[in-house]
Amino acid sequence: MAKRKTKKPTTLSGQLRHIIEAGDLSRYEIAKRSGVDASQLHRFIRGTGRLTTDSLDKIGAVLGLRFVQEKGE
Repeated sequence: MAKRKTKKPTTLSGQLRHIIEAGDLSRYEIAKRSGVDASQLHRFIRGTGRLTTDSLDKIGAVLGLRFVQEKGE
């Protein structure tokens, strides 16, 4: 059976969801450790909510990530 290629997420929320699903920590644990409200994190990952840059920095610190905004060309 041939392997099916999976598309890489193109949105920040999709990329974060992918990282969390591949990692060892649950969304709840990430929210708890970062101090970000679990329901806010859940809504962001589903694509129905927003997070502040401060919240993203806190989540990134827990996951060992640094979020960088790149300017389009």
